[in-house]
Amino acid sequence: MTGSPLDRVYLSRRAFVAAAVAGGFALAGCGRSTSSAASPPASPEAAIVAAEAARPHTGRTVTASLMPQPATIDLGGAMARTLAYGNAIPAPLIRANVGDELAVTVANRLNHPTSMHWHGIALRNDMDGAEPATPNINAGADFTYRFSSPHPGTYWAHPHTGLDADYGLYLPVIIDDPTEPGRYDAEWIVMLDDWTDGIGKTPKQLYDDLTGQHKPGMDNMPGMSGMTMSDVGKSDLLGGDAGDISYPYYLINGRIPAAPTTFTAKPGQRIRIRIINAGSDTAFRVALAGHSMTVTHTDGYPVLPTEVDALLMGMGERYDVIITAADGVFPLVALAEGKNALARALLSTGAGTAPDPGFKPPELNKRVGTVDMFTATPAVDLGSAQTDVNLSAALAGDMMHYNWTINGEPFSKTKPLQIKQGQRAALTFNNTTMMWHPLHLHGHTFQVIKPDGSRGPRKDTVIVLPNQKVSVNLIADNPGIWMMHCHNTYHQEAGMMTSLNYVT
Repeated sequence: MTGSPLDRVYLSRRAFVAAAVAGGFALAGCGRSTSSAASPPASPEAAIVAAEAARPHTGRTVTASLMPQPATIDLGGAMARTLAYGNAIPAPLIRANVGDELAVTVANRLNHPTSMHWHGIALRNDMDGAEPATPNINAGADFTYRFSSPHPGTYWAHPHTGLDADYGLYLPVIIDDPTEPGRYDAEWIVMLDDWTDGIGKTPKQLYDDLTGQHKPGMDNMPGMSGMTMSDVGKSDLLGGDAGDISYPYYLINGRIPAAPTTFTAKPGQRIRIRIINAGSDTAFRVALAGHSMTVTHTDGYPVLPTEVDALLMGMGERYDVIITAADGVFPLVALAEGKNALARALLSTGAGTAPDPGFKPPELNKRVGTVDMFTATPAVDLGSAQTDVNLSAALAGDMMHYNWTINGEPFSKTKPLQIKQGQRAALTFNNTTMMWHPLHLHGHTFQVIKPDGSRGPRKDTVIVLPNQKVSVNLIADNPGIWMMHCHNTYHQEAGMMTSLNYVT
C-alpha cells in the first residue's frame, strides 16, 4: 500500500489553501476556525500532513491488532459461520484519549480486499479506510492505520468494502476527554445489529434477491422472495417503509434476545449508556424498561440535556444517555422499527426476574427522541455565520431495478461535490424517494438546521425521511476526498454514494 491515492482522483494537484495553525485546527473542530495566512502546502498530501500535525498530540500511542477472518460465532445458542475479528462480536473496544495516536494493524485473512473505516472520527484523510483516500487491504496483506484522535466521543469501526458491513466486522471506539467531569458512576456500551449471515441468507444472496438476480421469470421485482420487502412493514416514525430486509435475528452486543448480555450496577447509580447502531438495514427504537433517559450526546458531540423515554436510531448513529438505575432487573429493548421484532439486553441492579424475551416496555411508545428534539451545546455550536457555498445531495431510487443514486448518478458515475479549505457550506439532503435514508459524511461533523431554522445537534449521520429535506451546515476544515453515502449497506452498494472533494 504505497503511493498517494490522491493522485488518482478528482482532486486538483495544485496546492491547497494553507492549513490552519495548530490552535486554529483545534478550534475548528468546535466550529470556530482561527486559521491564519501561511505558506500553502505544496500538494494535497502536504495539506493532509499539515492538518494532522495541527491536531492535538499527547505523545502517547494506543495500539491494537485486528484480524478479519472466517469464524464461527456463538450468538447465544445460535451458531453462525460468518466473518469477524476473532471469535466474538463485537470485537474488543479500542479506547484512547483526545490527542493520542492510534496505531491499529489490520491483518486481512479474508479471501477479498477489506478496509477499516473509523466512523465519525475527523481523522487524516489517508487513514479514513475508504477508497480512494485509503487503498483497500488486499487478501493476505497487513496494514497499520495511524492517526491522532482529535475529538472526544462515541465512535465505531467497520469495513467500507462491498457488503462486508453486514457481517460481524465491527467494534466500538471511544475517545475520552480527560478533562470532562465524570458525572456518572458506570458506563455501558451497547451495539445494535441486524443479523443474517450463517443463520439465514448471506448478504450477497439478499443483495441478489433485491436486485432481481435470483428470480428467473420475475424480472427485477425486489422483495418477492426470501427475507426482503414483503416481510417489512411500515413505520410512522420513518415516514413509510421501514427497510428492505427482515432479518432472522436482531442483536445487542452480539446476543439474541433469548440469551441477552447483562450489565450489573447498583441501585441509584448514574449510568452512561453509549448506544451505537451497527445495523445494515434497520432503524431501532430503544428504551430501558422502567427508566427515562437523559440524552447528553449525539454522534459524539454534546447536546443540551434532554429527557426522553425512547430513541429512534438510524444505521450509523450514536447516542449517549444517562439513566439513574432503579432496583431490579430491567430489559433494554431495541425494537426493530417496522419489522415486528426486537433485540434486548438486561440491566441488573438487584433481585428480580427478567420479563419474557418478547416484552416491549411501555416507554417505547412515550416520548421518542428524534433529531429535531436536540440542540448542540454552545461549546460545539458551529455558529450562524453566512455560508460561502451551497451544496445539494438529491437522493433518488428505482425500486423496480434497485438502483440508488445521489444527484442522478450512482457512485460509479458520480460527480463529486466540491469545497475549498476554510469554506462554510450549507448542505441540503433532498430525499425524493419513498424510503428513508441515514446519510453519513466521512471526516466531518455538520450541524443540523431544524425545520424552524434554529440550529440543532452536531452529527455525522442523519435520518432523511421520504420526500423530505434536511439542511445542515459544515466547516471545511479537513482536506481530502471524503465519502458521503446512505448508511443502508444495500443502498450504498447499489450506488447511493458520492464524495466531498477539497479543491483549490
